[in-house]
Amino acid sequence: MITVRDVLAHKGTDVVTVSPDSTVFEALEVMSAKNIGAVLIVGAKGEVAGILSERDYARKVILLGKSSRDTRVSEIMSKQVVFIAPQNTVEEAMAVMTEKRCRHLPVIENGTLGGIISIGDVVQAIIRNKDFEISQLERYITGSL
Repeated sequence: MITVRDVLAHKGTDVVTVSPDSTVFEALEVMSAKNIGAVLIVGAKGEVAGILSERDYARKVILLGKSSRDTRVSEIMSKQVVFIAPQNTVEEAMAVMTEKRCRHLPVIENGTLGGIISIGDVVQAIIRNKDFEISQLERYITGSL
């Protein structure tokens, strides 16, 4: 079984963060520069305070007629952040994402932020694993093992 730790080993453990006092515009600039769909909001003491996604922006700024240059991230971020542990499987991560309707999961081990995975990371890991299994079965069937 592929674990969240395996996914992080493949994609890396970098986590892009912004302060709760950042403007939504500043957070969007960071997200655009890094080509990501969400950013973690980290407080002064290093604690995860929330997460801001493109969906939050669309629903809580644009549709409400707010200005991204004047609105603070803390006003619109999702404060209920769902986490996962590195030893969880990608199937478990997918189940959590489906149940909680989220596309990004920060990875926490022993109280420390160790990375973040997206639904795209999970799907890619599952596909890579299935491709490997198919390749092994083909080699077994053809006797080239």
